[in-house]
Amino acid sequence: MSIALDRPRRITRLLVTGGAGFIGSNFVHRTLATRPDVRITVLDAMTYAANPANLAGLDAARVEVVEGSVCDAALVDRLVGELKSPGEDEGAAAVVHFAAESHNDNALRDPLRFVRTNTEGTAVLAGACVRHGVHLHHISTDEVFGDLPLRGSGQPGSEDRFTVATPYNPSSVYSASKASADHLVRAFVRSHGLSATISNCSNNYGPRQHPEKFLPRQITGLLDEETPRLYGTGENVRDWIHVDDHNDAVWAILDRGVAGETYLIGADGERSNLECVRALNLLFGRDADDFVHVTDRPGHDLRYAIDPSSVAALGWTPRYTDFAAGLAATVDWYRDNRAWWETSRKDAELIYRAAEKILD
Repeated sequence: MSIALDRPRRITRLLVTGGAGFIGSNFVHRTLATRPDVRITVLDAMTYAANPANLAGLDAARVEVVEGSVCDAALVDRLVGELKSPGEDEGAAAVVHFAAESHNDNALRDPLRFVRTNTEGTAVLAGACVRHGVHLHHISTDEVFGDLPLRGSGQPGSEDRFTVATPYNPSSVYSASKASADHLVRAFVRSHGLSATISNCSNNYGPRQHPEKFLPRQITGLLDEETPRLYGTGENVRDWIHVDDHNDAVWAILDRGVAGETYLIGADGERSNLECVRALNLLFGRDADDFVHVTDRPGHDLRYAIDPSSVAALGWTPRYTDFAAGLAATVDWYRDNRAWWETSRKDAELIYRAAEKILD
């Protein structure tokens, strides 16, 4: 059964929520570089995880940046309504919804902020898209499925990967709020006729990611000549994908994805946190095992793994198939952009160090 449109949409106008954050800003840059006929409005609340510098210097004729929240119903309604120009073809406009609170450690400290942004904000966007007849693409996460046993453990499911049929089993406030958002989008499709697609992606890496996240934290620490810090034993496995590959897959869904369908985005990049830290140490010319173990995060999921066949059916394949090369390019970006991350790293480390205990 096909899950691709016979003819692609011709999208020329986008509202990108969370477009000043990590994945969203990379989506804006990638779109401008590869889609010369597309104009973008960015809506971003400019919280700590966003950075206006991510969008600095872009062509003002093609990108408008609006500071505001996805929970602001009047603002969202106006921006969605402005997407469609008189005489434009149906399907020429779309909303790509990246905006989200996403850091699990922050969800432990302030769960209601995640519920408001991730759940309420998605409902506000879905309602506006229904009223104005605009397609919504909702960006979600593989974390809504919970976790899997480690490969080779002999436990049931140890060789499985998440598919579009995997039941939801979120284990954190973040993943529960994203699961709720996914269900809301599907409810709007069924009850209100919303045109929408959903994608659940694995862990992203690449430039412009906040240094509170796992890989940038290790990279920026190494650039500051600090020893990497590893949660627990480091056995936890994530399915890594370069942010440009993720965003190319989003465009494949925008082009050919069938309304009402869900697509899983991954690049067969399963690696443990321990493997990642060792690889980074080697990139910095250090002993691979020169790191310290710190107390594990509460409720830390064990393993994620994505079956990307649903999005591959749209003709998408990842370009960054060499993880070591992609990681090296990411290190180079952080090395060349110290002013971008230095202050936010210091702020994040104050919170981390207050909670962590070295186990070695």
